[in-house]
Amino acid sequence: MLKRKEFILGAAVSLTLAAAATAGGVIQWPTAEAATASNRLVPNAGAAGLAFAPPQGAPLSFADIFQQVAPAVVQIDVKTRVQRPRGGLTIPGFPFFAVPEGQGRGGAEPETQLAPGTGSGFFITADGYIVTNNHVVENAEEIKVKLSDGRELNARLIGRDEGSDLAVIKVDGDAFPFVTFEEASEPRVGDWVIAVGNPFGLGGTATAGIVSAKSRDIDPGGLNEYLQIDAAINRGNSGGPTFDIYGRVIGVNTAIFSPSGGSVGIGFAIPAATAKSVTDRLMRGEEIERGYLGVTIQNLLPEVKEALGLDAALKGAFIAEVTAGSPGARAGLRTEDIVVGLNGEKIESSSDLTRRVARAKPGDALRLEILREGRRQTVDVRAGRRPSESDLNTQRGLSEPEDEAPSANQGTVVEGLTVAPLTSALRQRYDVPDNINGVVITGVDADTEAGKLRIPVGTLILRANNRSVTTAAEFREAVAAAKSAGRPSVLLLVRHNGSNLSLVLPFAKSE
Repeated sequence: MLKRKEFILGAAVSLTLAAAATAGGVIQWPTAEAATASNRLVPNAGAAGLAFAPPQGAPLSFADIFQQVAPAVVQIDVKTRVQRPRGGLTIPGFPFFAVPEGQGRGGAEPETQLAPGTGSGFFITADGYIVTNNHVVENAEEIKVKLSDGRELNARLIGRDEGSDLAVIKVDGDAFPFVTFEEASEPRVGDWVIAVGNPFGLGGTATAGIVSAKSRDIDPGGLNEYLQIDAAINRGNSGGPTFDIYGRVIGVNTAIFSPSGGSVGIGFAIPAATAKSVTDRLMRGEEIERGYLGVTIQNLLPEVKEALGLDAALKGAFIAEVTAGSPGARAGLRTEDIVVGLNGEKIESSSDLTRRVARAKPGDALRLEILREGRRQTVDVRAGRRPSESDLNTQRGLSEPEDEAPSANQGTVVEGLTVAPLTSALRQRYDVPDNINGVVITGVDADTEAGKLRIPVGTLILRANNRSVTTAAEFREAVAAAKSAGRPSVLLLVRHNGSNLSLVLPFAKSE
């Protein structure tokens, strides 16, 4: 539906596809009583002999829960075809991939090989339907399921959805033990949860903890919100269930935050409501379709509002780019439009807009309330069909061109940026399409505010202060207009790595 890409500078903690969870109740810690003859606090642990008993409200053990639900949890082993390593430099963390040294041996060896993978899943029907993650079974040529009683069964793919990272597979048979999603109520932060899965291929492993947070926005595509849990989650837990203290499935373990790839107590699970909605449709053989506008959006950050002279309390989604030929383009949406409402409801953020449009069906009528050059207006859009996540990633452009500087930094210096109009040579150097116009950054003064932002040479400035710029003079005038309005910065719309991005350039402070 929508595609986002932030202009991020600096390092970030990796998001690893894996998963985990925990189990529930409210802890009431033992009270403390002051000793009568001193200031020493003496814990009151209750009756004699209960000094190490769990506090009231905590489960005495998770054993009963595990015994109840473990038979429904399965180990999933897959084989996926990958490129055969040919020597060269092996990429750390990816044992089946290497940078090839040459062109091979004239076809003497196969170009690909089957690589093993592992994950988790769980039965949701007695006749063999199993829920797991899409990334566990995606492109798998062989899928085997190992049950808790030791049986190994062949499985086939029923359906998968990249957008939610969910998939359904099936084994033949009946009378399988199964579990159900909890739909009637939602867990609270602090509730116990328990995760059962297959970390590192060990199988049948339980970990416990609490719900650490809800509605976590960690999805690069902006589609999903997650439960955050603190149970130990590792590789192989992906696709396993998150249970509450009553053995009801409240989530599907999917990812962890980790600087090393191992568990650090921050795991994420797809909420039960989302998982059940998607898996029910996959079991019926339906393809998951979502609404689509065809725009790149970003959050309306405080510095962007300040640079545009907007009310600090304004909320919405900033359109950084409109895909040519998309539903949004046909309806007249423009770059730098700010979407503040959809079908009469306020838009709080870019993720909010992404999810609301995604819930629409292709062909649905969407009425967008936008802010354009300070004036509110409405735009009617007929929702399109959201492309696959793989197609969207291709559109976003993930390659990194070389930040090669021209032989001479020719151009005009404005606020630490040396800019020049696009010439045929610069278009070729920075791979700028003929239908894109602006001024190209040919140099950056490291001792200026622009230098602190580390803007790469070759970045194209499309607009400044809500004005299109194609010459250095136009860029200088736009910057001067923002200064004359008393603003501390100017909002730029730039193009980098094939995508449009908003960038706030602070002005040099007066001494």
